Amino acid sequence: MPSHHTLLFLLTCYYNIPKTMAFPTSPSVTLVSLLVSLLVVISTAGNFNQDFQITWGDGRAKILNNGNLLTLSLDKASGSGFQSTNQYLFGNIDMQLKLVPGNSAGTVTAYYLSSKGSTWDEIDFEFLGNLSGDPYILHTNVFSQGKGNREQQFYLWFDPTADFHTYSILWNPQRIVFSVDGTPIREFKNLESIGVPFPKRQPMRIYSSLWNADDWATRGGRIKTDWSKAPFTASYTNFNANACVWNAAKSSSCKSNSPSSESPTNAWLSQELDSTAQQRLRSVQKNYMIYNYCADNKRFPQGLPLECSHT
Repeated sequence: MPSHHTLLFLLTCYYNIPKTMAFPTSPSVTLVSLLVSLLVVISTAGNFNQDFQITWGDGRAKILNNGNLLTLSLDKASGSGFQSTNQYLFGNIDMQLKLVPGNSAGTVTAYYLSSKGSTWDEIDFEFLGNLSGDPYILHTNVFSQGKGNREQQFYLWFDPTADFHTYSILWNPQRIVFSVDGTPIREFKNLESIGVPFPKRQPMRIYSSLWNADDWATRGGRIKTDWSKAPFTASYTNFNANACVWNAAKSSSCKSNSPSSESPTNAWLSQELDSTAQQRLRSVQKNYMIYNYCADNKRFPQGLPLECSHT
């Protein structure tokens, strides 16, 4: 599970909920270099039995429905988690999640990409549980070469426990785009030209876990997990990855497990946000963002991170 939490950015979780609005979808991005020469397009159907391994939880994680559904559970003794069979170096990755219903205070459902080592890269979705009726908080972060501190948080504009919703990470050599049901909510650009590290050299696996974090997760740790509501369960389905798979020879080839073999499977390698997607992203950030590290002058008294002036 990620080990990068601080209370600085979680104190914002007590804010008022913005007004609801609906959003359509779309993304798009630019350029790729050496990997293009390694492209091999393959189309297969995503299946949890083939694409993932349960890594911990002593039976609390289950793959069901012939590999089409995966569930993670948490009780007072333990949480649970899984990881992808493959490592990826760039990808356009979708997963549908249905989050813990009811009183989920104290729990965290983490879904993220990560490499290993002391200078790891990481791209995070984390869902911070809350009291019944309160909104889930979606926490995002980007690590490069072991450095994070790039948190943005959002209220979701729907009930993420009532049905499955799609959470997507577009990661190519030029940018990382976080999307919810096709609506971009955050973009992190490659700004190596001004000295900002960008994740592009280390292959990453997909990870997910459901675990107890009541020391910080809900209202800064003031609300504790109610174990009488356990077990807490999150569900996953419809995994889809158009991605460059890293192999033992330390090279990558790009493939798709999309059911539609007609779509241009490598278009994501040069995708950028068009004007419509940029407008939707601004709308989400205006109406639903509750914390942005690029607006936290108290946290960065010596000056905001370089990328904050280039968003």
